[in-house]
Amino acid sequence: MKLDSPNKRRGRNIVERKSVWSRYSQEEINELEGINKDYRLFMDRSKTERECIGTVIDMARKEGYISLEEAEKQKEYVKPGDKIYVNYMDKAVVLFLIGSKPLYEGMNILGAHVDSPRIDIKQNPLFEEEGYAYLDTHYYGGIKKYQWLAMPLALHGVVIKKDGTKVPVVVGESEDSPVLTITDLLPHLGRRQEGKTMKEMVDGEKHFDLLIGNRPLKGDENLSVKKRILQLLEEDYGMEEEDFLSAELELVPAGKARECGLDRSMIMAYGQDDRVCTFTSVLGLLRKEKVKKTACCLLVDKEEIGSVGPGGMTTRFFEYAVASVLELTKDYKERHLRMVMSHSHMLSSDVSAGYDPMYGECFEKKNSAFLSRGVVLSKYTGSGGKSGSNDANPEYVAALRQLMDSHQIGWQTAELGAVDIGGGGTIAYLMAAYGIEVIDCGIPVLSMHSPWEVTSKADIYEAVKGYQAFLDFDR
Repeated sequence: MKLDSPNKRRGRNIVERKSVWSRYSQEEINELEGINKDYRLFMDRSKTERECIGTVIDMARKEGYISLEEAEKQKEYVKPGDKIYVNYMDKAVVLFLIGSKPLYEGMNILGAHVDSPRIDIKQNPLFEEEGYAYLDTHYYGGIKKYQWLAMPLALHGVVIKKDGTKVPVVVGESEDSPVLTITDLLPHLGRRQEGKTMKEMVDGEKHFDLLIGNRPLKGDENLSVKKRILQLLEEDYGMEEEDFLSAELELVPAGKARECGLDRSMIMAYGQDDRVCTFTSVLGLLRKEKVKKTACCLLVDKEEIGSVGPGGMTTRFFEYAVASVLELTKDYKERHLRMVMSHSHMLSSDVSAGYDPMYGECFEKKNSAFLSRGVVLSKYTGSGGKSGSNDANPEYVAALRQLMDSHQIGWQTAELGAVDIGGGGTIAYLMAAYGIEVIDCGIPVLSMHSPWEVTSKADIYEAVKGYQAFLDFDR
């Protein structure tokens, strides 16, 4: 008997997952398109973490969720079906749908992060150079800097004045609004640039300043472009230069989420890592009215820089939120708080790298995620020897296999690229520290961490169904 060559054997997938498009009825297609239309609108309203949290709270309140503060004022014990959210500094939020079982028997948790790679404005940013006004920047998260050059950018964020006044800022999104840009070098003069590595080609300090003006203030020849910019900031936002010190301003690609492909089968948008999992997790929860185990949707900030800082998963706000809700039940004990965590199950809803045939050498094909084949279960992520990952128990993986199949959810398994090529992590390992059973479960993305990422409409639809089904998980 002639055996296959090693290369042929490595290319064979034991579990062949097919595109889920072929199994949809017209009714399901209509539902899929409706969800994806809502998703695009959600993405247009959620280009920063603050905007995203605000949008989520608006969605939740329309479905009857009330704030923790409102629940505490009622001075009544919570009961099954009650809906509560805990807002943390407008940078993170936790939604709870109270189940019929005691809270200390655990929760089913959907957890995603709301921050995305971007470019931040420094605290002392404004300067003028040879008749051009610029804002100095510092990029946030893992980006390829060259991708952000010579493209229209929008400025989103808030300015907090000394008296506490909060001034929202959005520049570059409406058709009559100006856009901003970071310039690039013309190819005619770029021979030295072409000889550099991709990492060296764009210096984050020298070449990454934002061009914001070129028109001088009439009658003033000394730094007059900068002075005119300050005049406009005063007129439009009531801010002075020192107010940059307490501002949170972020540069993102200008423009709306769009359907992608001649067949309109995909979505192209900024920030789909990880707001695509944010949207699908929230929608999965908001579709539920009754659950046995309390259902929870946890949305956090700072994942792209290690989950540190306010709203990041390394802070204790989630534990505080759970303790606060537990106090609203009849069963509050200190020991019960630890029981809630250790008896909980979680899907760490974070995206996975979609297999890209243009860069096939970076993937191990039979352990890769493919667009339009459903949600992705990743037993582990990390890099190298699984460093920085959560490695889910096989018993939990088996239970989720059964759950997905019983609800006819399209799903697949994957790792984040080929071994030793690279890697990445999620908040899963931080949740496992509480004793929570957790696995990464998200949506495959092409061009991850680029200004415009691509996902499949079908995977978004399957994620909503899958997350909704998970909230009934009970074992």
